[in-house]
Amino acid sequence: MNKPHELEGLLLDPVTNDQRYIGASEPRNSMRRLLEGEGTYVDDIQLPRMAHVVYWRSPVAHMKIGKIHADVVRKMPGVLAVVDGSQMAKLCKPWVATLGHLVGMKSAPQHALAVERACWQGEPVVAVVAQTRAQAEDALQHLEVEWDELPAVVSMETALDASTPLIHPELGDNLCFTRSLDVGQVDEQFAQADVIVEATFGFGRHTGVTLEPRCQIADYNAGEHRLTVYHSQQAPHMMQDLYCRQFDLSESDVRVICKDVGGSFGIKVHAYPDDFATVALAILLKRPVKFVADRLESFTSDIHAREHRVKGRLAANKNGNILAFEIDDLTGIGPYSMFPRTSAIEGNQVVNLVGGPYKHQHYRAKLDVVFQNKTPTCQYRGVGHPVACAVTEGLVDLAARKLGMDPLAFRKQNVIPDDAYPCTGASGIKLEVLSHEQCLRTIEKMMDYPALRKEQAELRKQGVYRGIGFATLIELTNPSPAFYGVGGARIASQDGATARLDPSGVVSVLIGVGEQGQGTEAIFAQIAADGVGVSIDQVRIITGDTDVTPYGGGTWASRGAGVGGEAVLLAAQALQANILKLAGAILNRNPDELLVRQSFVLDKASGEQLLPFSEIGRVGYFRTDTLPAGFSADLMVTRHYTQTQYPFIFTNGVQASYVEVDPDTGFVKLLKHWAVEDCGRVLNPMLVTEQVRGAIVQGIGGALFEECLYDDSGLLRNGNMADYLVPMANEMPDIEVAHIETPTQSSKLGAKGAGEAGTAGAPGAVMNAINDALSPFETAVFDQPFTSEKILKALNKI
Repeated sequence: MNKPHELEGLLLDPVTNDQRYIGASEPRNSMRRLLEGEGTYVDDIQLPRMAHVVYWRSPVAHMKIGKIHADVVRKMPGVLAVVDGSQMAKLCKPWVATLGHLVGMKSAPQHALAVERACWQGEPVVAVVAQTRAQAEDALQHLEVEWDELPAVVSMETALDASTPLIHPELGDNLCFTRSLDVGQVDEQFAQADVIVEATFGFGRHTGVTLEPRCQIADYNAGEHRLTVYHSQQAPHMMQDLYCRQFDLSESDVRVICKDVGGSFGIKVHAYPDDFATVALAILLKRPVKFVADRLESFTSDIHAREHRVKGRLAANKNGNILAFEIDDLTGIGPYSMFPRTSAIEGNQVVNLVGGPYKHQHYRAKLDVVFQNKTPTCQYRGVGHPVACAVTEGLVDLAARKLGMDPLAFRKQNVIPDDAYPCTGASGIKLEVLSHEQCLRTIEKMMDYPALRKEQAELRKQGVYRGIGFATLIELTNPSPAFYGVGGARIASQDGATARLDPSGVVSVLIGVGEQGQGTEAIFAQIAADGVGVSIDQVRIITGDTDVTPYGGGTWASRGAGVGGEAVLLAAQALQANILKLAGAILNRNPDELLVRQSFVLDKASGEQLLPFSEIGRVGYFRTDTLPAGFSADLMVTRHYTQTQYPFIFTNGVQASYVEVDPDTGFVKLLKHWAVEDCGRVLNPMLVTEQVRGAIVQGIGGALFEECLYDDSGLLRNGNMADYLVPMANEMPDIEVAHIETPTQSSKLGAKGAGEAGTAGAPGAVMNAINDALSPFETAVFDQPFTSEKILKALNKI
């Protein structure tokens, strides 16, 4: 008998009848080939007759496109085509990125190459295609474009002013989307509150810096009317659908292949103008065309995220109970909403998530999403969570300090109790089962909180200023069809998996959720091994090919384990049932008398090994003549899973940060970071821990280092790896992670998501730790990233 999986004192019943891998820290068996340099990334792929495209991008934030001088370029060695926006518009239809359920949202039609006007620095204007990348780059230097610079809308604070020019006059204003939410009796609660705290929180624009940049190869076979796109993407079936729509093709005409993907973080879940342009060029030239963004153009062509200004208030009574939250969120998104997921989702998430961990029932929120002449923003790891968490937790700390309460005790008193679920949050979010109280108890013990406070007090006497900050968080995962389907976006919420027993006894699993470096192939192998009943080294995982994998949504919103993993489990268990039926037919036994253990069919009563899987495969594929008449040996099954019980399955956790602030330099030193994560059933503790650590580092990047800085004319000032700061290993503290398990009942597996919660909580925890260190000076900082300059200004030293 296998033992129930034990983690952090919890006992979970096994998912399968011979569970050996689910819940174990199993190394990624697919990583060896990557470590040995055997990965296949887009830039590794070479196709016959393959051409290369580079793009002339707008050098200014807003311009009217004049005459394009390309005669010299067309005569240069190797050049195959020079295509501008007017020509491209005949090949690829424009798009408008809005969602129906975001009522009143608007955006202007966008083209693959700019037509008449370019609206941000980095927007593609002209494509140059040549036989080699070097030839294309050389030719690009001889392209001359006349333009007239137009006024640029840079500041989101003035984007809606009457004196500010309109980016798209036909829209009537620079407002993309607005939303108001008013629940309970907010005014009454603030009127009777004993304590009111307020602050304005700033969040600097930043972007994902993936190891592999965005890239693709579009290959159009005119004879077969067949488009194949090799992509570094998160959602192959979504891209297949978009290509069909933009180029009037059917699904059978389009194949998208995503082999190894070198990181994504949401950067690669969108459709970019140059993406469609590359496909159009392949169709035009009837040959493969490769596009690889270089690091410099990535800074202005990849999406940005998190440019918000949030004014927040919290009301509490003298007994330490939170009464109400109120926020006003202004966010800037660039000149267009991003296709197809839209740039309003991030702000919408902020509205939904502020105050989420707490049991108050009075909440007011206002959101304005405005257009700017900057790089478009959209969904990046966490999608609104880091903003909502920092605002919530910053206000909670301010209230605790004003009440004279310990911030941890204040949270314990106000979080939704663990026995209160299912329940509905103040914003209307449906919460199935969370563990805030247990997480807070666990982190208090992990960090030895009383001893840390004692150390902090003793060091302050010596002029050393250290701070402790907490961030309690929720994270939405496993989205249902209500997320995109209701708004009209053709993005699948379901995923399918196919499990096949090969003649040798190896199990092959095909699934649309791809590997981006986060370890999905590893957990799918674990699930399949236990679900079918084989050793994990007898499992092969195949992902990211729309021609062979079942239709699915891909990798986003922390859905890989909870949605993709559930599909794998269902398919694996169905395959095992079919194996037992076939074994019963071979042995002339009732399948109920048999069971599977480690690639063998056994007698359930005696445990005797009766048939190896290799024999099952041999008979099932090659000797069906020996089976009873009419018996079907189905050794390949497909199962689909859609999470439908809740709009999202929420996870939760808490993080704590310990920092030291030098009041003379404003320098922040990270000393230690703790995280307690509850992602439902933990499928692989090692992988989840490393996902949480990596996400925390990314969250710290936004809190302390990363920001896309623009000048007054809308030009990016630090679009390079020398000036745009990303966190490095030597700057990061030790990060200690613990897990709590409260499985969702919406699936057999019980897995929620884990990939984004670390990013969600880290900025808030670091911010509160900095402000705790600054509390003796009676000042605080709320504008991320928290640079030395900002801290010194808060201390009135500069």
